[in-house]
Amino acid sequence: MKKKEKGGTRVKPAMIVIFALTLVLAVIFLVPVFFALISAFKSNGDILKNPLALPTSLYLKNFQDLFAQSDFVTAIKHSLILTVVSEVLIVCIVPMAAYAIERRQSKATALVYTYFLAGMMIPFHLYMFPLFKEMRTFHIYGTLTGPILSYIAGSVGFGTLLYSSFLKGIPLEIEEAARIDGCNPFQTFWQVTFPLLGPCTASMVVLNGLNIWNDFLLPFLALPSNVAKTITVEVYSFVGQYTARWDIVFAGTVCSIVPALIIFIMLQKYFVKGITAGAAKG
Repeated sequence: MKKKEKGGTRVKPAMIVIFALTLVLAVIFLVPVFFALISAFKSNGDILKNPLALPTSLYLKNFQDLFAQSDFVTAIKHSLILTVVSEVLIVCIVPMAAYAIERRQSKATALVYTYFLAGMMIPFHLYMFPLFKEMRTFHIYGTLTGPILSYIAGSVGFGTLLYSSFLKGIPLEIEEAARIDGCNPFQTFWQVTFPLLGPCTASMVVLNGLNIWNDFLLPFLALPSNVAKTITVEVYSFVGQYTARWDIVFAGTVCSIVPALIIFIMLQKYFVKGITAGAAKG
C-alpha cells in the first residue's frame, strides 16, 4: 500500500509580515482602551502618580462622582436620541435613494449619484459655519433636530455608494417576479429587496452609529451650552485649562465605550459580510 502524502500549507513570508503589522496595529489601537479601562478604577491622584500602574482595588467612586457632579443621565439620553433617531431615518431614506439610482439608470440619476459622491470629498470644517447659519434660519439651532438632520445628510454619500454596490448583486428577476405577483415599486423594495440588504444595512448601522455616538464637534457647537449635551461633550467638561478630573473623564469614557462595543459585537459578522460583499459586487 502506498503511503498517503501529508500535505501542508506553506506560509509565505508576505503573510507573516502582514500578520505582524496587523498585530502591531491592533496593539497600538488597544493600548488607549486598556489605559482608559484601568484608569477608570483608580483615583485621580493614583492616575497622576503612576498612569500605567494597575488598580490595586475596585475603586468605584469615579462613577459615583460622574453621575453626582454632572447631568450624565441627560447626556446619555441625548446621545441615545441622536443615535437611534438618526439611524432609523438613515435606514429608511438612504436605501431608497440608492435603489432609485441603481435601478433607474439615466443621466439624471448619474448626476445625482455624482453629486452625492462629491459631497463626501468636502470636510465638515469647511461647511460648518454655513451649516450653523442654515440651522438658525430654520430655527433648529440649539435643538436635537439640527444634528439629526446633519447626520442624515452626511450619511447619504457613503450610504448611497455602499447600497448601490450591494444592489448590483441582487438579480432583477426577483423584483420582476414580485411585480408579476402584483407588488408596486414601494412594496417590491421593502418586502423583497430590502430584506436581502441585511448585511449592508448592518454595516451602515455600525459605521454611522459609532460616528454619531462618538461625535464631539457637532453636538458641542450646535447644542446650547447651559444644558447637558452628549456623553462625549459632558466628559470633556471635566477637563479644564488648569485642572482636570482624569478619574471622572476615564469613568465617563468607559461608560461610553461599553454600549458601542456591545452593538459592534452583536453585528460584527453582518458588518464584515456587508463590507466584503459590497466591495466585491461594486
